Amino acid sequence: MMNVKGIHHLSAMTGSVSLNYNFYTQVLGMRLIKKTVNQDDTSAYHLFYGDERGNPGTELTFFDFPGIGSNRPGVSSISGTSLRVASDKALEYWLQRFDEYEVKHSEIASFAGRNVIFFEDPEGQQLSLVSDETNSGVAAGTPWDRSPVPVEYGIRGLGPVKLTVRKPDSTVAALKLLGFAETGRVPALVEGQDDIIIMQAHEGGSGSEVQVEPRSDLSVAGLGKGGVHHVAFRVEDKEELLAWIEVLNKAGLPNSGFVERYYFRSLYFREPNGILFELATDGPGFVTDEPFETLGESLALPPFLEPRREAIEARLKPIDTTLKA
Repeated sequence: MMNVKGIHHLSAMTGSVSLNYNFYTQVLGMRLIKKTVNQDDTSAYHLFYGDERGNPGTELTFFDFPGIGSNRPGVSSISGTSLRVASDKALEYWLQRFDEYEVKHSEIASFAGRNVIFFEDPEGQQLSLVSDETNSGVAAGTPWDRSPVPVEYGIRGLGPVKLTVRKPDSTVAALKLLGFAETGRVPALVEGQDDIIIMQAHEGGSGSEVQVEPRSDLSVAGLGKGGVHHVAFRVEDKEELLAWIEVLNKAGLPNSGFVERYYFRSLYFREPNGILFELATDGPGFVTDEPFETLGESLALPPFLEPRREAIEARLKPIDTTLKA
């Protein structure tokens, strides 16, 4: 039986590419490892942030749609994104940094067996920092040594992802099909709701965890800036991805089939509550078309979009992402 290896990336929505870039690089200290376009709508930027080289499991990405309305929370949504840091001491550092930059945040709390800080980005995306102090399982990434945040406190990758749904059994069944297993339950964050179901895959730990939150009191979410478009899970290579297409077809889950994204290969499907899942290969990676030293500084286009570069660039508002000395 095949199993996904953990979380690959999350793709979210922004209405301001400059606001987004400044927050995620200058405040959170993540590296912009690819500045490209949404391959399905080339009028929109697609920014990839991650560790020093955008290793699988570290990538938080954004589609930029200027003028888009704000996200409306609800069911059938990816409602929480977490980012891993090395230790409880790192969380203490982040409390001070968030105060310095006037980031809306909680105090350090314990949730699902880890110490966390809940916070929001400037567009209201619901985020948290989770400590790896007692974590084991899927390995973390390596923070960039040219970040404004010291390496020992830097963001090391993606942690648990929270899905808010009306019918949790259906989402759990889809996750089990991918190789996830239930590892526990934690009390609901809202009085009167059922426990949150903790699911982990492969080696376990923060880098493979999905938290399924049942909510009977919410309407369906409306995706906008500050919302998350989809979550991607890691598979080894193209051959395994093709095998997953057969698994999904046999299970009666409509899917995109094979999609060439150049930096990785993908397929997409919606689990029964309507949340978009992606399976993505670990490679080829982001140094395919740019040197490691200058990742994210220029607009990168995959070969099948390169002939349209002039027209694509004409529709994009320029943003300077060159690294300052």
